[in-house]
Amino acid sequence: MNKENDESFKSGSLALKSFWRQYKFSYLMLLPAFIVVLFVVIYPFFYNFRLAFSNLNMYNMRQFIKSGKLTYIGLSNFSEIITQSSFWIILLRTIIWTVINVIAHLTFGIIYALILEHDLMFKPIYRTLLVIPWAIPQYIVVLIWKGMFNFRYGAVNLLLRRFGIPGVAWLSQAGTGFSAALIVNIWLGIPFMMMIALGGLQSIDPNFYEAAEIDGASNWQQIKHITLPLLKPVMAPAVILGVVWTFNNLRVIYLLTQNTLTNKIDILVTHVYRSAFEFYKYGYAAAFSVIIFIILFIWAITFIDYIGEN
Repeated sequence: MNKENDESFKSGSLALKSFWRQYKFSYLMLLPAFIVVLFVVIYPFFYNFRLAFSNLNMYNMRQFIKSGKLTYIGLSNFSEIITQSSFWIILLRTIIWTVINVIAHLTFGIIYALILEHDLMFKPIYRTLLVIPWAIPQYIVVLIWKGMFNFRYGAVNLLLRRFGIPGVAWLSQAGTGFSAALIVNIWLGIPFMMMIALGGLQSIDPNFYEAAEIDGASNWQQIKHITLPLLKPVMAPAVILGVVWTFNNLRVIYLLTQNTLTNKIDILVTHVYRSAFEFYKYGYAAAFSVIIFIILFIWAITFIDYIGEN
């Protein structure tokens, strides 16, 4: 038995040395990227878990800087968050925000991709115009839309008044403010889904459509039974990314409602940001971010299993 173990150990070490000789250069080239990911992503991720179980805030920050030690309070931050009624209201608002946005992104993205798949005059121009919302920095886009939603001088209300509709105080009330944020984020997110869907459409074999036409299938039947099922493997990862990005989209609501609807239409991520950088409750904010991570992690696993089964 010892001889067999020695032989297996030697063969394993030889295989490892051979593998290292073969791929040494590749892994050395990846090393700088891994170091960056380690310090920028992995270390902060696990450090955030430490903060989540502490009472770190503005008042004891000086003590923490001097000693370098955190005061751990167990699950107190988590229990405080879950027992607050505002948490469940913000969670419901976040789910509504995410569902409406992702459905709109997916629907309009596929529709625009189907239109661009056909031969059109000035097709490159249309494609460029539709990608513009995705190309412009999001910070600039939100500030532009904030000016457009101005009650007196904004382009949106000027257009409404031209059609005889009274202007809307978009950024003065919670309902209209949330609707304005939805409009902005839907406009921002459509190009991503459109480009993914367009790539998926171009990978579908035209022979499927030719066979369907021979069988007398209508355009809607072709979309329902050929296009959408074949797009599902392409769109599923895009939906996962879209949900995560939308759920964690800080800039749209925060910038659009800053100094007007502060705290009134917050979603989870904006509430966390305010807790950390306006109220300086670092341990509380870290625990909140852990809860957001758990929600998204469970959802992603459930969605992947569902897609795999269907």
